[in-house]
Amino acid sequence: MNENENYILKITSLEKTFKTQGETLTVFKDLNLNVRKGSKCVIVGKSGSGKSTLLNIIGGLDFPTSGTVEWNGKIISSLKEKELTEFRKKNLGLVFQFHHLLKDFTALENIFLPAYMAGVPKKAAMEKAEFLLNEVGLSERKSHLPSQLSGGERQRVAVARSLVNNPELILADEPTGNLDPQTAGATGDILFSMAEKYKKTLILVTHDMTLAQKGDVRYLIENGSIIRNENES
Repeated sequence: MNENENYILKITSLEKTFKTQGETLTVFKDLNLNVRKGSKCVIVGKSGSGKSTLLNIIGGLDFPTSGTVEWNGKIISSLKEKELTEFRKKNLGLVFQFHHLLKDFTALENIFLPAYMAGVPKKAAMEKAEFLLNEVGLSERKSHLPSQLSGGERQRVAVARSLVNNPELILADEPTGNLDPQTAGATGDILFSMAEKYKKTLILVTHDMTLAQKGDVRYLIENGSIIRNENES
């Protein structure tokens, strides 16, 4: 097999600029990154280095000024809005710094809804949600609203939700950024172990170097470009 066939994501010559009040801010300039299928890729960088912007571009939530993001042979920025919606629904699981759980729905319902809305029959969607809630150790909290859960529990629900539609890729944006160190460590362990167990590709951005060490490949965003961790084997 050609080595390139193992890449699920290829970013080539990516440039992203923002224009505000007559000024041009360059976030990326000639950024290149290839991500292997099944890898657990961590990207670190200072605040404002563009980590979240990069995830938004990969997820089709934002678009590059120039360059390409290629997903399994398809250029994401060339997809029409309906195709983008299908791409995100079928291929992506998202975990954010802020859990974005629906406050009026239980933990179980927050996991169930994305599957049900994607067309999974109600009974099957509920069974999948219950299974994943159990996988992250929260089966006894299934009837609790987000306000009744701790920060770590809410993030575990978010991890379960990211997996409910069986995506190929999980994008995680500072998933432990609002948690205390002990809870952050436990939450990071669950995220990485679930990605490994279900053979998902994970791209995670963080400023938490303890969390970053859990990845099997690490990169640094600096001066608008990606630098491979020199200690990486």
